[in-house]
Amino acid sequence: MFIVLLKFSDNKAKAGQFMEGHKAWLKRGFDDGIFLMAGSLKPQLGGGIMAHNISRDALQAFVGDDPFVAHDIVAPEIIEFEPSQQRPELQGLFG
Repeated sequence: MFIVLLKFSDNKAKAGQFMEGHKAWLKRGFDDGIFLMAGSLKPQLGGGIMAHNISRDALQAFVGDDPFVAHDIVAPEIIEFEPSQQRPELQGLFG
């Protein structure tokens, strides 16, 4: 499992130009079964994504396809996370 942080760069003001492409990229991540959830980093720091069912190398390549990353709107950071404890209702949810 991975946590992907997409922190705004100095080019944050250009985000609107690439928002539709970013949304399409997010949809592809969900449609492909890679993304579990996505949302904003507060306050207005960028975004965060939980991902699974993909290797680190493949995820790095996928993240590089995000127009926000490609146009230096955000700087990505990928953190690998291996849950060792979880609430009982989450058992088996993440494979």
